[in-house]
Amino acid sequence: VMGAFSMLFNGCKKSDDSSDQTVTDIDDNIDIDGNVYTTITIGTQVWMVENLKTTKYRNGDPIQNVTDNSAWATLTKGAQCNYNNSEANGAKYGKLYNWHAVNDNRKLAPTGWHIPSDAEWTTLNNYLAANPGVSGSVVKAIAAKTDWISSTEANTVGNDLTKNNISGFTALPGGIRGLDGPSGTFGWLNTNCWFWSSSASDVLFANARGMSNTTKSNLQNGGFFKTDGLSVRCI
Repeated sequence: VMGAFSMLFNGCKKSDDSSDQTVTDIDDNIDIDGNVYTTITIGTQVWMVENLKTTKYRNGDPIQNVTDNSAWATLTKGAQCNYNNSEANGAKYGKLYNWHAVNDNRKLAPTGWHIPSDAEWTTLNNYLAANPGVSGSVVKAIAAKTDWISSTEANTVGNDLTKNNISGFTALPGGIRGLDGPSGTFGWLNTNCWFWSSSASDVLFANARGMSNTTKSNLQNGGFFKTDGLSVRCI
């Protein structure tokens, strides 16, 4: 299953766990589909609390919904889907997008927002590394208190979920599309969450940040195929 990416390792819901953060829910946080997103300030950054759900680019053009696995694996243009093509999963975890959608000039993020660069993910990681609170680590400070498969190893994301999410970021384990190399296979629901950055690493790969239920310490840094389907958070 690790063939989906090359691991580098260098690096709308309000949360009651973010007493030292600022949570807002304002009308400007609406995508072209009319989905409303809660936002939270973490350090100097303002993030959306939910994963992106839009089916259209900022200009109103549709993002193709591709359900067939083999078709997904060979795409060279933007696409979106629900995990396992389930509307219930899409409503809960947001859409999965390939990186071509992230990189499209028509813009995936709503007006006033953008897809975070790899450097902006590093800024978030560094702030929470210095301010982990009762969560004790960056990944536990980011991970939601629910939906993660339990881990018996101390200090991992899946261990003692009551300590998770001090930041209010509320990262849910929405899985990916693209296990076992460039493919359209779904996997890792409830064990992993991965978020695209806007930063490409080479012609085939783009950078992403994420974690599994057994991750400790910092956000993992992964290079995923641009054809893979990952979650998106806006900043």
